Amino acid sequence: MMRRREFIALLGGMGLLPFAVRAQQAMPVIGLINGTSALKYEPQVAAFREGLKQSGFVDGDNVTIEYRWANGDYDRLPELAADLVKRQVAVIVANTPANIAAKKATSTIPIVFTTASDPVQIGLVTNLNHPGGNVTGVTQLNASLGPKRLELAHELMPAATDMALLVNPNDPGRAEKFVAEVHAAATHLGLQLHVLRAGTEADIEKALAAFHEFKASALVVGADAFYNANSALLAEASLRNKVPTIYEYTEFTDAGGLMSYGGNIKESYRWAGIYAGRILKGAKPADLPVQQSTTVELIVNLKTAKTLGITVPLSLLGRADKIIE
Repeated sequence: MMRRREFIALLGGMGLLPFAVRAQQAMPVIGLINGTSALKYEPQVAAFREGLKQSGFVDGDNVTIEYRWANGDYDRLPELAADLVKRQVAVIVANTPANIAAKKATSTIPIVFTTASDPVQIGLVTNLNHPGGNVTGVTQLNASLGPKRLELAHELMPAATDMALLVNPNDPGRAEKFVAEVHAAATHLGLQLHVLRAGTEADIEKALAAFHEFKASALVVGADAFYNANSALLAEASLRNKVPTIYEYTEFTDAGGLMSYGGNIKESYRWAGIYAGRILKGAKPADLPVQQSTTVELIVNLKTAKTLGITVPLSLLGRADKIIE
């Protein structure tokens, strides 16, 4: 007696499979690789799925998403990228530094990146308008706003002589570039800059607990996916340790952080979903210009400022796009 699997295989070879079965067999797979964790990046993933839906794709309906999470261990990213390449997914979607690992792993599978860095500087593409190759994506250039965040922190506390900067040692290339840029801004402002490093949740707690040892007036948090995933932890620990802190995303100030200045990370992931959908429909990454977010928001949490005993200057409040009271 012919088994069901053999029968389906025979029908498939004859082109006689029912449409639903053929569609299921042909369902494309998107590989999403991220340096953080599924639980803490769910808002961004939801935005990505929204973008996919705008392009006509729904996970589990006409596309499958396979996730690879490094859970903060960036050393695992090359292995996770190689696994998706071996799986022969249709598209790889990745944030920094996962997107760099993905590019090293394949020159043929389309890659859609999200990044707060300059994608040309970090080697993802050679040209924003004409990416070429198999890589395109979305950038907010938020990493380059580190000096501006330091300026805002100084405007908030004009009598300050010392400031602190928090970076992730697990991505040393990006961290050191960020340190160099913010250090140059500190020198220009006549400030002493103290660099703190944290690559785990425990490290964040230790760094914020030790903040006052440096006699610094405020803390600027570096751009990093690990910090994005732990914006609530950063906000809570900053408040508990009475550390005036400025970060890049509204998720931080929404969670009780003092100030944020940057773009919208969820919008980046929505665009990544749109681009992934376009590629599934046949578009080539080389023909899709890198999307650049040019909108930045200054958000001030006045409730947190009052808790910390800080009076926010009217000049700063007047420029704020959003004030949380």
